[in-house]
Amino acid sequence: MPPSLHCGVDMADRLGANRWFAPLPAALRDAIAAAASPRALAPGQWVYGQGDEDTGIVMVVDGLLRLETVVDERTVLIGVARAGTAFGQSRRHGGGPRIVTARAGPPSRVVTVGDSALGRIAVDQPAIWHAVSTLVYAQLDASVHGLAEMLALPPIARIAARLRPFAEDGAAPLSQADLAELCGLSRKTTSVHLATLEAAGAIARGYGSIRLTDPDMLARFCAAETV
Repeated sequence: MPPSLHCGVDMADRLGANRWFAPLPAALRDAIAAAASPRALAPGQWVYGQGDEDTGIVMVVDGLLRLETVVDERTVLIGVARAGTAFGQSRRHGGGPRIVTARAGPPSRVVTVGDSALGRIAVDQPAIWHAVSTLVYAQLDASVHGLAEMLALPPIARIAARLRPFAEDGAAPLSQADLAELCGLSRKTTSVHLATLEAAGAIARGYGSIRLTDPDMLARFCAAETV
């Protein structure tokens, strides 16, 4: 399991790579870092479950979180949260319970800021609510964009689009079964298109992960260009 994070200055330093946290004003970053709770997660360990009443923000320090929901008593993988990302919501201004279950894929470390902590931060830093609203909007924007890709892109472009955000990491820690579920495709169809991407030099398949060997080539497949 990954080592624990320390609070204070080290916490703020480790969160400096987080895309939501980093642009915030320094005073607000310090307040969030002081109120945050670090957690080290074993594979499969939950951060929270769908329907939980205790809401708040989750920032992924390293590893990968699986975001899942239940449809007709079946658990469906609908997204993943990579290191450097944040997600969540708050009930403080009309929100509801947790919409998805978040759990670790590989060993992971996260930092959580619950609703009660957000309320304490807001006493001196009311801008926290604008920051939370910005995060919620970004999640909505990503959801709409992802739905549009599912509806409009051909299967191979859909797969490439799901893989492309991992380009800066060099690899996507996803199994072919996970990728198929994220793209709304069968495993067989996904395997066929991954073979095409591999033959073109865009990716290299491995056990439980997919290396992104040529991000530019992958981007061309995202645009559904003929390669």
